Amino acid sequence: MTRSSIELGDVTPHNIKQLKKLNTVVFPVSYNDKFYVDVLEAGELAKLAYYNDIVVGAVCCRIDTTENQRRLYIMTLGCLSPYRRLGIGTVMFEHIMNFAEKDGNFDSIFLHVQINNNGAIEFYKKFGFEIVDTKEQYYKRIEPADAHVLQKALRRTAPNSNSSANSTAANSNSRSKARQFTFV
Repeated sequence: MTRSSIELGDVTPHNIKQLKKLNTVVFPVSYNDKFYVDVLEAGELAKLAYYNDIVVGAVCCRIDTTENQRRLYIMTLGCLSPYRRLGIGTVMFEHIMNFAEKDGNFDSIFLHVQINNNGAIEFYKKFGFEIVDTKEQYYKRIEPADAHVLQKALRRTAPNSNSSANSTAANSNSRSKARQFTFV
């Protein structure tokens, strides 16, 4: 029996090219330089996924404060095709959920998915996401151009005057540590 290790690591200026290459292989969308500059500033909201020390996936999020709500937007969450169905996407998603729960001030988590990406739609539905809207002509230069908006509502926790300071300290302490999961 072999043991497989899944780890999440920080996105840094030293490995940002790996993220760029991964995104060009996994997603039909091209991301501009500003996307990658923002990812370098995202801290815990951007992680590379390693499978037995090989970069095979990544998750990149941002905080969205539109429509009078504070929401977590998943910009990208993807894994190389040969490494799907090994729990890597789940590890990345659970990292984001843990971040949102520790923060306690998000109304929801949402993302856009191309309407024909049934695998991604089913992946998110198993975590309680629902299709809440469909945006026509959302994507440029890819077909189909329409995207579903998937969303998962979250419960905000009671405000705590110390939670922001504690959250900031916890985030800075955990930034340098990679999270490791081992499956047999």
